[in-house]
Amino acid sequence: MEKKSRGAQETVSGSTDVERLQQKIDKYSDMLYRIAFLQLKNSQDAEDVVQETFYQFIKGRKEFETEEHEKAWLIKVTLNGCRKVWRSAWYRHREDLPEQELHGGLETEADSSMESAVLQKERRREIMEAVMKLPGKYREVIHLFYYQQMSIKEIALVTERKESTVTSQLTRGREMLKKNLKEEYRYE
Repeated sequence: MEKKSRGAQETVSGSTDVERLQQKIDKYSDMLYRIAFLQLKNSQDAEDVVQETFYQFIKGRKEFETEEHEKAWLIKVTLNGCRKVWRSAWYRHREDLPEQELHGGLETEADSSMESAVLQKERRREIMEAVMKLPGKYREVIHLFYYQQMSIKEIALVTERKESTVTSQLTRGREMLKKNLKEEYRYE
């Protein structure tokens, strides 16, 4: 009789774990996918990294002090997963990103004027392309700072860099973006 009740408790706790995991996936998957996609420039690799991140989350059964600690851990595992992909022999010998994939995931809010919506979408696409052309270390901090609204202190914690390093990488990344975006408009 005791075994049956224990099995029932495990099933109930198992369904609770599944619900908890689904909540985390719903909450963080888009953010983690964008981080991975920006790093790897490939949707399939980004999806694989996000899946691996949630696998590590399940496997580790780690307890977090705060929600921010949990978010930072997930971002850190995602970035480490991207680095693992970069080190793989397959990644070093792959082709560049197809144009359709680069432009695919950008959305725009509904706007009163169709023309301004199109211009806004085009500008976002140009900025995203410029960000993706940056070297990895700059692309990473730019994305975390501007797209994920993380503070310099949080970025330093997640990337295991000094705050001064993150600040200088942000500054250099901004300068490179500014230069690249100005060059695009010089020829128009």
